[in-house]
Amino acid sequence: MGEKGKISVLKLVLSALFLALGIVLPFLTGQVPEIGNMLLPMHLPVLVCGYVCGWPYGLAVGAVTPILRSLMYSRPVLMPSAVAMAFELAVYGAVTGLLYAKLPKKNWSVYVSLISAMVAGRVVWGLVSIPLCGLANSAFSFEAFLGGALLNAIPGIILQLVLVPLIVMALKRAGVLKQLQL
Repeated sequence: MGEKGKISVLKLVLSALFLALGIVLPFLTGQVPEIGNMLLPMHLPVLVCGYVCGWPYGLAVGAVTPILRSLMYSRPVLMPSAVAMAFELAVYGAVTGLLYAKLPKKNWSVYVSLISAMVAGRVVWGLVSIPLCGLANSAFSFEAFLGGALLNAIPGIILQLVLVPLIVMALKRAGVLKQLQL
């Protein structure tokens, strides 16, 4: 197997690790009263996956994680929550991977790609939630969008803005990201 084949297998294994983390982390944060779900534990591994493995893997892990977790544990509820989250997280993984690959490998590009992914993912979540809530016979208002995408998510947004850049920069410093970009 050539060097590119080994890297592809490594990215596949790492993607499986990120998927597993996305399924397990909600159990840990769920133990934190009142803000456990607000920490958005499934988002973190998907965002990091986009940086580490690239956009196709980040997109796939993002799309599969909430659906698989819903089917395994009934949380989040499949319809409309997990389906809308699948679109949101797929965008997270794809945008972080795409932008980080295109931008200069500077620390600021981690923040630019992260914030861009967070905004794009939340917009997609809102747009997808409109028809999904309609199918579930519930309304999706602008207030529901603000609450779900921003107000209730503030602890998770802060956590993402702190942890994801720290993890990515540590992996960059360790040479892991450069090794995976072959």
